[in-house]
Amino acid sequence: MPQARPPERLEHLLSLVDVPEPVAADGEIVVAVTAAAVNFTDVLFIGDGYQVSVDPPFTPGSEFAGVVTDVGPGVSTVEKGALVRGAMMVGAFAERVLVPASAVTRLPETAGLELAAATGVTHSTAYSALRSAARIAHGEWVAITGASGGVGSAALTLARESGARTLAVVSTPAKAAFCHRLGADAIVDLSSAPDVKGRIREITGGGADVVLDVVGGDLAETMLRAMRRRGRFVTLGYASGDIPRIPLSLVLLKGVQILGFDIRRFTQHEPELAARDAAELAALYERGVGATVTARYPLERAAAALTAVASRSVMGKVVLVPGGTG
Repeated sequence: MPQARPPERLEHLLSLVDVPEPVAADGEIVVAVTAAAVNFTDVLFIGDGYQVSVDPPFTPGSEFAGVVTDVGPGVSTVEKGALVRGAMMVGAFAERVLVPASAVTRLPETAGLELAAATGVTHSTAYSALRSAARIAHGEWVAITGASGGVGSAALTLARESGARTLAVVSTPAKAAFCHRLGADAIVDLSSAPDVKGRIREITGGGADVVLDVVGGDLAETMLRAMRRRGRFVTLGYASGDIPRIPLSLVLLKGVQILGFDIRRFTQHEPELAARDAAELAALYERGVGATVTARYPLERAAAALTAVASRSVMGKVVLVPGGTG
């Protein structure tokens, strides 16, 4: 299995090239990309560090929003000029994308396309991890590692919307301030907390009910030790670059559940739950719940945007804006 460590020197792996304009065939559409979200999984795909490999050359990018410019035969769900958002494994970091019409969701004319691009995979991952994997309950303490990042900040917002109490685990004072602005009930800053486990247990009155871990590494075991008995630990990714090795004796003694969650496999293998979660998430979007876009890059600075995400210096969401000035 590929490791979860991002590649070094991303600029050496990416080139900006001109290609022919795509043309929609049966069941396909072409979308002029207004914004494309930058995710940690995009970094891993480039370095062949994800669970699924993509043979190069390929265009990275997994989610986008924009305007339909071409519609192939047999497509009746959208027309030219419609606003859409879509998801794909790769291909979104471009001025135009060619996708099956089934890969996009139509947006209202008033939709903000940057927000639509940014509020996709991360929010779907966070919501279903909370709702379907962890099965959080009102009033429970949910501890979130990497809480200022894309998935982490989405989980922070969505857990609060679900009535849980949120504890953000971050690595710098700036990230702590960001999570405070998002409304975290409590924050543990790893740079100034000498006893992370003790601090979490103190804040939560005995330990977290649920842990959502996107960081991995040594922090994962610390978070497991900071849980209360019968809690649920959900592993979502390994932004630290290190896949943790958890002592099963801790699982035995604490009676906790360790759950893995991957949004692509979840959608594939549990379509009914995925559809329910998507409908509930759509209702939250309509109420204005969405991502916090904190940085915008033009397409020619894709390597810089990906490097920012890989270095874990990002707070909230980063988007590429083809044709933008960044």
